[in-house]
Amino acid sequence: MQRVRVAERPGWRRRQDALGFTFHSIGGRYWVEDAAYEFTAAEIDAIEEATDELERLCLTAVERVVEEKLYARLNIGAEAASLAAKSWRAQQRNIVGRFDLHFDGAGPAKLYEYNADTPTALLEASVAQWHWFEETKVGGDQFNSIHEKLIAAWKGCGLPGGTIYFTCYPDSEEDRVTAEYLRDTCVQAGFPTEFIALADIGLKEGRFVDLADRPIAAMFKLYPWEWLMADEFGKNVAGGTTLFIEPAWKMILSNKGILAILWEMFPGHPNLLPASLDEGGVAGSVVRKPLLSREGANVAVLGEGSRAETAGPYRGPYVYQAALPPPVFDGNHAVIGSWVIASRAAGIGMREDDGPVTRNTSRFVPHFFR
Repeated sequence: MQRVRVAERPGWRRRQDALGFTFHSIGGRYWVEDAAYEFTAAEIDAIEEATDELERLCLTAVERVVEEKLYARLNIGAEAASLAAKSWRAQQRNIVGRFDLHFDGAGPAKLYEYNADTPTALLEASVAQWHWFEETKVGGDQFNSIHEKLIAAWKGCGLPGGTIYFTCYPDSEEDRVTAEYLRDTCVQAGFPTEFIALADIGLKEGRFVDLADRPIAAMFKLYPWEWLMADEFGKNVAGGTTLFIEPAWKMILSNKGILAILWEMFPGHPNLLPASLDEGGVAGSVVRKPLLSREGANVAVLGEGSRAETAGPYRGPYVYQAALPPPVFDGNHAVIGSWVIASRAAGIGMREDDGPVTRNTSRFVPHFFR
């Protein structure tokens, strides 16, 4: 595994815009065009195997949380817990998730956290870096079957008849582009679709409806379950008939408290880091994360006599995870985003930052392997 210099493609911004990847220069530099991460085939095999193993562990953990009613440990309320259990027992299918992994090529991949409910950086991992790979002719191959697996996942997730709706806050360019990309893969799978802004979803006779009062039978929401359950809107979810994607049981895995439950269930597992819901439950330097937080906000690194914390609006309760800084390449802290589509490993996207915490401003770098 190494970071290598590559030549920029002429007119690459125009090429990315044509793919729908319009936020490539957000913050000045989001997409990195003059570098790439190079892996060996054996390293890619190790990442893929670790991803499938972590998904297996996570699904086992959901089963335990549901059957033993461990929701209070995750600060999940009764109504949300009931929805999660109902969706799990109904075997509602999931589409997409992203593991953030530590990997340096010298040891097994380690789980930092699971973006199981509303993962972004999807279009860039699926389409943008694949076009980069084909056009730069860097050689080798790329671990990336995300697009094909998404289309297959829509076909196999038990969608009801009629229009499939896709929703998010349209004012967020990243969210809108991600939702539209997922919508496009659903269209390619053969389903009629429509985008609807969150604010345009209505309620009629206990059913969610669109602006024309047509019932919404199924909806992909790029909107966190914990936010939904805290909204007035969310009070109508339990009594409705809408099939939500991602399913409600994903709120168990998007909760960072699952890191502690995983460590309790599988202590010493090579793909896990020690984690605890109790302060002092992990020896040495730790990373403290709110159970519900996003984009690297309010992450605190607590060492011997030292403390560093990112800004943000989130507070406790917290999970405490053993500190393991990302590997550094040319001054860049690199984290692997490993994608699972319908619970199968499907490809990776690399993010890097000047500091050890990956945030929404962290850069995306394409990859390939020999």
